[in-house]
Amino acid sequence: MAARQLLLRRAAARWRRGYSSAGAAEYLHRSIVPTMHYQKSLPRLPIPKLEDTIRRYLNAQKPLLNDDQFRKTEELAHNFEKGIGRELHEKLVAQDTQNKHTSYITGPWFDMYLKAREPVVFNFNAFMSFNPDPKSEYNDQLIRATNMTVSALRFMKTFRAGYLEPEVFHLNPEKSDTQIFKQIIRFVPSSLSWFGAYMVNAYPLDMSQYFRLFNSTRLPKLNRDELYTDEKAKHLLVLRNGNFYVFDVIDGDGNMLKPSEIQAHLKFILSDSSPAPAFPLGYLSSENRDTWALLRKHLMDNGNEEALQKVDSAVFCLSLDDFPIKDFVHLSHTMLHGDAANRWYDKSFNLIITKDGTAGVNFEHSWGDGVAVLRFQNEVFKDSTKAPAISPQSQPASVDSSTAVQKLDFKLNDAVKAGITKAKQKFDATVEALSLNLIQFHEGGKDLLKQKKVSPDAVAQLAFQMAFLRQYNQTVATYESCSTAAFRHGRTETIRPASIHTKKCSEAFVREPSKHSTEELQKLVVECSKYHGRLTKEAAMGQGFDRHLFGLRYLALSKEAIY
Repeated sequence: MAARQLLLRRAAARWRRGYSSAGAAEYLHRSIVPTMHYQKSLPRLPIPKLEDTIRRYLNAQKPLLNDDQFRKTEELAHNFEKGIGRELHEKLVAQDTQNKHTSYITGPWFDMYLKAREPVVFNFNAFMSFNPDPKSEYNDQLIRATNMTVSALRFMKTFRAGYLEPEVFHLNPEKSDTQIFKQIIRFVPSSLSWFGAYMVNAYPLDMSQYFRLFNSTRLPKLNRDELYTDEKAKHLLVLRNGNFYVFDVIDGDGNMLKPSEIQAHLKFILSDSSPAPAFPLGYLSSENRDTWALLRKHLMDNGNEEALQKVDSAVFCLSLDDFPIKDFVHLSHTMLHGDAANRWYDKSFNLIITKDGTAGVNFEHSWGDGVAVLRFQNEVFKDSTKAPAISPQSQPASVDSSTAVQKLDFKLNDAVKAGITKAKQKFDATVEALSLNLIQFHEGGKDLLKQKKVSPDAVAQLAFQMAFLRQYNQTVATYESCSTAAFRHGRTETIRPASIHTKKCSEAFVREPSKHSTEELQKLVVECSKYHGRLTKEAAMGQGFDRHLFGLRYLALSKEAIY
């Protein structure tokens, strides 16, 4: 035991020396608990009992169907439970037992995304926007682009060095989110560390997706795309006015380029007066995946392999837009799709910064979910605003950016030009058909709802139900995603907010409010909140019904299942 403790102390000392020698300025922080410390001991995503899945499925159908429809659905569901469903369930459980390194949903979920042939933009890619920098003078496009790029690189280096604080959901932070607990848990073997956290009501989350944040892209292939990552690549991809630029942000020793040099290179790109290309390549990443796969082959065959390799392997894509944001609707359009000429939707994420310094992230969804991207976004915002690499007074380094920055030149044949033209037409038509609007509600909010002991999320979902009932006179199914990152290789589960409770409550408010007292209406809202909380907890614990049924369906359609 003494020898083991001595080895641990020596390892920790080597780790500290490595941190200090590399330069603390290159990292966000140094967690005393290694980033992936909990990963080995994370619990496995459970497969729900088949009877529970059928019961939950029927509960979700009840508010959507009339009595005859529900009786028929109930009959079919129970027949499935007793027959083919039971066989498939047993096969799924057996398969899961043989693959303990992952979760039962991992393979089917990757296939679901990567086999989809619809364009990733509009259909899959999500966006999140940043708040402005609290210091208004830091919202200059060049300053914010430099600071956010440096903070993003710090995040990458912190993660890869194992210094990034592990992602943990603390139910009792006074006990678990403390230096004392961290000092203890770091010496608990990784194979047991999750249990140590569990003892103090803390739940470490799966971080297996994080490595795909950087140097990654989704490659279009016929029938099924591929995820590609090249952690050795050291360059950043910058898009401006439909033109592609790359420059190294990591040197040969693995150190970051000086912030003043990154600033100089970005200033060079922003001052480049090159016209927009006649055939902007970015539109191809907005196409149907099979169409894009065929056009990419044309590009490769026409001598663009090296240029595409630089796009695919870049640390991430920084999109610099030449216009300011007008309002929240314009912000949503810009971050959700923007001008496809100035996006590469296949990259793990595009960091988008507009002329007035408004920033957001558009991310490709197959590789991972919101937990990883939100952590990245929060860390980048915090670091770039609390510890900015440059200030408005900072001067760009005196370097030759014309040599360091490479503008990518693509050789386009007639087939690719025609493909870009068609892709642009389809993209523009989709944008034209897309309507976004919003209303800001200032009376109330989550703090008031929490005071009333109701869930803000439950009330938001209830509002959707009421609005749809008022508009279309019916209750419909809604889909709300819930992370299952508390499990190894967990992805998401579905919360089905439409219930007999939301239907009853919505009808009371919309159709007959005068028949109910305020107290009665409040009671109905509380019932909805309690039931929604139960659904949310079940989903987070892997006890929904959507993923289980999806896994059974996937198995039934696979070549291995003979039915």
